[in-house]
Amino acid sequence: MCESSVYLLKGGREELVLENVDRLESKEDHVRIKDMFGEEKIVKARVKSLSLLDHKILLEAL
Repeated sequence: MCESSVYLLKGGREELVLENVDRLESKEDHVRIKDMFGEEKIVKARVKSLSLLDHKILLEAL
């Protein structure tokens, strides 16, 4: 499986937002993420980093 976990960086800490993410859309003022089960979240953030090897996406709050 190639799904990733998405974390939000807040106050220097990483908070898990959603696991098993297989879709991410980055917009001007938010990021839309969707997991393999259809759960979708919109986060007011930007992509800070992503590691394909670690299956980890780090967002930074706006």
